[in-house]
Amino acid sequence: MFVPLASPGIEANSTSMKTLLTMSNISYQIQGKSILQQVDLTVHEKEIVTIVGPNGAGKTTLLSIALGLIKPGSGSVLQHKIDGKPLRIGYVPQLVNRDTTMPISVMEFMQLARHCPPRKEVLALLSDLALSALAFSFLSDLSGGELRRVLFARALLNHPHLLVLDEPTAGVDVAGQEHFYKQLNALRDRYHFAILMVSHDLHLVMSATDRVICLNQHICCQGQPAQVVNNPQYSALFDQENPANQDELSELAFYQHKHDHTH
Repeated sequence: MFVPLASPGIEANSTSMKTLLTMSNISYQIQGKSILQQVDLTVHEKEIVTIVGPNGAGKTTLLSIALGLIKPGSGSVLQHKIDGKPLRIGYVPQLVNRDTTMPISVMEFMQLARHCPPRKEVLALLSDLALSALAFSFLSDLSGGELRRVLFARALLNHPHLLVLDEPTAGVDVAGQEHFYKQLNALRDRYHFAILMVSHDLHLVMSATDRVICLNQHICCQGQPAQVVNNPQYSALFDQENPANQDELSELAFYQHKHDHTH
């Protein structure tokens, strides 16, 4: 088993959770068009925060600002130090371009990471994510879903405090999404990282998130999943967008993650 780094001084039932990321009064424009307006966001250790919103809501832009990939037009971003050291972040983007002519295996790709652990630890991580059979396959031969899982594994190599995921189940069927979110919860509990995640639909992540932020350029509403999904502002954004499959998706909301840590 891939062995995570311990979280010194952190207990699951602690009432004082460390803050990993603070975004304050974030606004962003492109060519005069407002993309984000006065957004405040915090992420605490071991917490799963999901940003939901319709297409064009500014979700991916907000992640890019959180990661420091782009600068906000106004506002501030603080990645808090943990035990005096910089915050470690793992990132899995929504889309990845790969060179199908490059003969590189999954194992070689993993070992290109800046802070790559020993080979046996990499193999153990691949095993944890059910990727052992693909360890020596070429990246060019992987399906889209397999490549996404490999990128997820690579994001865990540096033992992140915070894992950032942009639409992690894009293109995956409903059953596959349900399996992924269950696995995500198990990995979070095992490796003690927090997650900041973007999703298009709250129903699909009901069972895998602690807190939801509904975004449409600004924060429309936020709270626990059951609170947000019943909020009129959430309904106004989504009911017209995908009414045909709401009954099917609602079946996935039968369970909410129960946790023994507080925020």
